[in-house]
Amino acid sequence: MAKRHFKTLIDINTQEFKRIIKKAIDYKSQDRANTVIKSCNNKTLAMIFKKNSTRTRVSFETAMYKLGGHAIFLSEDSSQLKRGENISDTAKVLSGMVDLIMMRTNSHDEIKSLAENSSVPIINGLCNLFHPCQLLADMQTIAEIKGDNFNDMTVAWIGDGNNMCNSYINASKLLNFKLKISVPNGYEPDKYTLDKFGENVELCEIPGSAVDGADVVTTDVWASMGDEHENDERKKVFKSFQVNMNLMSKAKKEAIFLHCLPAHRGEEIDDAIMDSQYSVVWQQAHNRLYSSMALIDFLLSSD
Repeated sequence: MAKRHFKTLIDINTQEFKRIIKKAIDYKSQDRANTVIKSCNNKTLAMIFKKNSTRTRVSFETAMYKLGGHAIFLSEDSSQLKRGENISDTAKVLSGMVDLIMMRTNSHDEIKSLAENSSVPIINGLCNLFHPCQLLADMQTIAEIKGDNFNDMTVAWIGDGNNMCNSYINASKLLNFKLKISVPNGYEPDKYTLDKFGENVELCEIPGSAVDGADVVTTDVWASMGDEHENDERKKVFKSFQVNMNLMSKAKKEAIFLHCLPAHRGEEIDDAIMDSQYSVVWQQAHNRLYSSMALIDFLLSSD
């Protein structure tokens, strides 16, 4: 079979997306019953981190362990990337030693270069434009609570048109749910992604319009990693885009709230929202493990 990469959600099709979600849910049940098959015996994942992480590192490292494999952590400081070795050379070296490479970095171009020069599957653990691994966990969480008939769902994205927002646009294309996006002027999602994959997207000037009738409400920090120098300015611009109880009350009564974490309580969400009856953020965070297991299984079985 041809080598598969996971640079963005668009690298998989609708059926494959649903298959990964189902496999993640299956792995969750198997893990609780201690019946996970060690399908990654003698397999190794190299994890390159040019951006810090909690959930991405722990989920992938634990996923490989539970599947019987091994994960190697490489920070920029602890690798030759710090001394100027380029991504293409790194890809050629590592892919001759490991079975998968995951990278968390600032530039989507680096993800693409890694994939172009690797002989093993590449996983985008996060970059400036996309965060596809998080969307696997988000969609798993929605499927567990709401069912997998995404066609009938409306998701509201409130806040910054960042990498998460772009990946939600891709997910809406693949799973055919309605996505209502409300962001401040000047903070819109990636134009190419919106133009090419945004057929199910509605842009709303007012957050309340986006949340109205939504099944799912989700947001992210106002200043993503790398944008911290804009934090003070963004707090002013995004002030009216906070997800709070008043905003959530406009969604459906049984709506759920998602946040990829870490969250800044008192900024993009009010202090109570994460612990409210709407919130499923802890389930969502824990699902990063099982969606990572399912993605690894998919890529290795496709390779």
